[in-house]
Amino acid sequence: MLAASWPISWSVVAFVAAGGLTVVGSVRLVALGDALADRTGWGEALFGAIFFGLATSLSGIVMTAVTAAGAAPQLAYSNAVGGIAAQTTAVAVADLFYRRVNLEHASASLSNVLFGCLLLALLALALLGTYTPDATVAGVHPVSVVMVGCYVGGVMIVHSTDVTPYWQAVDTVDTRQDLPQSHGPLDSPPLPALWVRFVAVGLIVAAGGWVIALAGESLVAATGLRAGFVGGVLMGLINALPEAITAIAAVRRGAVTLAVAAVLGGNCLDALNLVVGDLFYRDGSLYHQAGTDELFLTTSAMLMTTLLLGGLLVRQVRGWGRLGFEGTLLLVGYLAVVAVLAF
Repeated sequence: MLAASWPISWSVVAFVAAGGLTVVGSVRLVALGDALADRTGWGEALFGAIFFGLATSLSGIVMTAVTAAGAAPQLAYSNAVGGIAAQTTAVAVADLFYRRVNLEHASASLSNVLFGCLLLALLALALLGTYTPDATVAGVHPVSVVMVGCYVGGVMIVHSTDVTPYWQAVDTVDTRQDLPQSHGPLDSPPLPALWVRFVAVGLIVAAGGWVIALAGESLVAATGLRAGFVGGVLMGLINALPEAITAIAAVRRGAVTLAVAAVLGGNCLDALNLVVGDLFYRDGSLYHQAGTDELFLTTSAMLMTTLLLGGLLVRQVRGWGRLGFEGTLLLVGYLAVVAVLAF
């Protein structure tokens, strides 16, 4: 493989360069996405979870596809679920930049809670796929089809409750409503032109994912590092950069609902990355290639999502160390995950 011939120094440079490209592209996506959310009438939560999530997940999708097609299934699997753990922690990091109140308090939204539930369902299905018979149809495991159906059905439920909600978060003086606002120069271009710019920036971020995937394969081959650590931590962190930067930039713009929605929506699409990996891995079911590290990452992602959902429901005004209880636990939990995979 091409990746296996890369020197370690080239792989490190590729990681850094692609990470920088991701940061620049993600900051631009925030401004474009916030304007599109208002001008399309979709709202920050739904637009952020679907379109923002897709744009910021493009690099991770490419990473998973490339590594799965390159006969590195554990690297593909760990990249998908490792990105979820890192991105969920990004909410706690973004909370540090929101000075007024706990971010989960200000961004309370039925759509965000439901997308969190959808994420748990997708991760549970992935685990169930691991423990079902290793049978495929046209090279695809049946659970992949179920996961796609689950995602589509979940989005339809979120959209229907967004129109006629029967449950609402109680407004407080610190709750930030998702109301249309001025976006300066981005209010002038025609809507199709904004879409073109949004897609173009997303494709640039995706190109970085291809480079990172090759660098990740090279690191595993040249250093002997565990695929769970390279995919779940190193690639997972870069995979999480778009959501992390998006969340921080959105918080600084006051779009707090968009900040949380981008993370949860991106995480749902990262779970669907396992379906992408299953499609590109042609030697059987990707789910049955999951080893101890990959299963550990999946259950860790479920735990961290549960903590975030708890924070959205409890809505602490102030918590531990200026974060809610969930923010502190997310940071500590992610450091523990990295330590287990590293040692």
